[in-house]
Amino acid sequence: MSTSNRVLIFDTTMRDGEQSPGASMNRDEKIRIAKALEEMRVDVIEAGFPIASQGDFEAVQAVAKEITESIVCGLARAGRADIDRAGEALKPAKRKRIHTFIATSPLHMRVKLQMKPEAVYQAVIDSVTRARNHTDDVEWSGEDATRSDHDFLCRCVEAAIAAGAGTINIPDTVGYTVPDEYHALITMLFNRVPNIDKAVVSVHCHNDLGLAVANSLAAVKAGARQVECTINGLGERAGNAAMEEIVMALRTRKDHMPYSTNIRAELITRTSHLVSTITGFAVQPNKAIVGANAFAHEAGIHQDGMLKDANTYEIMTPESVGLRKSNLVMGKHSGRHAFRQKLEDLGYTLGDNAVNDAFKRFKDLADKKKEIFDEDLVALVDDTVNRENDRIKLVSLEVVCGTKVAQQTAELELEVDGAVKYAKALGDGPVDAIFNAIKQLTSSTQHLQIYQVNGVTGGTDAQAEVTVRLEENGKTVMGQGADADTLVASARAYINALNKLLVKREKTAPAALSA
Repeated sequence: MSTSNRVLIFDTTMRDGEQSPGASMNRDEKIRIAKALEEMRVDVIEAGFPIASQGDFEAVQAVAKEITESIVCGLARAGRADIDRAGEALKPAKRKRIHTFIATSPLHMRVKLQMKPEAVYQAVIDSVTRARNHTDDVEWSGEDATRSDHDFLCRCVEAAIAAGAGTINIPDTVGYTVPDEYHALITMLFNRVPNIDKAVVSVHCHNDLGLAVANSLAAVKAGARQVECTINGLGERAGNAAMEEIVMALRTRKDHMPYSTNIRAELITRTSHLVSTITGFAVQPNKAIVGANAFAHEAGIHQDGMLKDANTYEIMTPESVGLRKSNLVMGKHSGRHAFRQKLEDLGYTLGDNAVNDAFKRFKDLADKKKEIFDEDLVALVDDTVNRENDRIKLVSLEVVCGTKVAQQTAELELEVDGAVKYAKALGDGPVDAIFNAIKQLTSSTQHLQIYQVNGVTGGTDAQAEVTVRLEENGKTVMGQGADADTLVASARAYINALNKLLVKREKTAPAALSA
């Protein structure tokens, strides 16, 4: 068992997180997230799956060029084409890792791979050996490890290390295990694999039973020294272990778990919001650490205790995860310089064009809204920045609705690949009319699955933050839009989802992708 108490944080938001139904990130969005993760001091950033599409390849390559401190990782199945494609994408990286995997459970080998155990065993050796031709830093994963035969899993782990893998990942791919069972599995590997001391043991837990974080922490106590996780617990099905929960659990309960990470926890809230805005996946209010209610106290007995001593009901401070109270700091008379300075205080460094666009929207908002809070600025800026490279953009919108109107009408102008187009449409309501008009100018093949409205802050003049989910030919995307006008926010959200759908159309999920 490792004597080090340092736990490495391996973030897979841009790879496993992007596999969430509806999640999709383009190259520029991945660069923004990667930079935020590097600023947090994440040890390893899994930037994507290079062979999935040309867009994925270019995104991993772009992240590899931008990131200098964190290790940039690309995923590859055990085949030569996958590994070579990952190696090519990672060439520009200052520090790089290839993460290759193959299933090791009887069920996956028989049904999915249709391979005999001996063929899988040889593939482990061949894949790690080939990956070592591209980089000295190779990670190997036994997919569905928690349902694998122990003898066979031990053989594969030993072979992967002997072939040159410096990190061995034991994933709970389907979220099946429980903490004591997972602890016993990791302990068994340390006891039975003779060369296990030559590698870092990693864990990657899914949350199907709500146990991903608990299982990950149990594995750390058994000797694992890398945890694979995502911001906001994003990921396939019920998601992955949430990075913010792993980090703060280790930080808060050092008496029980004397381990540490290198993560700058004060950047957690900002990064959580960034990922939520880019992916369109809203964070549930009661989500641990980053939910809106995580530090809210409504019950009278709780409020009384908090007034006397915050420690009565808070085991960590809001400031420790970068949460600050809303302050009225900006208004309609604020100038461009003060606006830019405020954005920098909130952690945003924008180019001149982005600042100009955001400042214009800020002025428009200040004319409508009496009080501008930090949350308003964050929502406004994220909504603006995320649209810089969109192929479809909202130019104007006018809606006729109300009790005296027989049918709601929407007139809008969109800029589509540089050309401005006009449409007018009817609908059963104002939102339906807007979406019908957008479809006239784009495509009618997508189906609206979810439409949701939330207020960014309190009050009747609060900005609306709208989330939509669209489906097309089995592919789903999430979109978000923010504006003081709920109908404008709705249009922005739908258009944001359409732009993501354009990215999604270019991607084809490779066979047997998981890990």
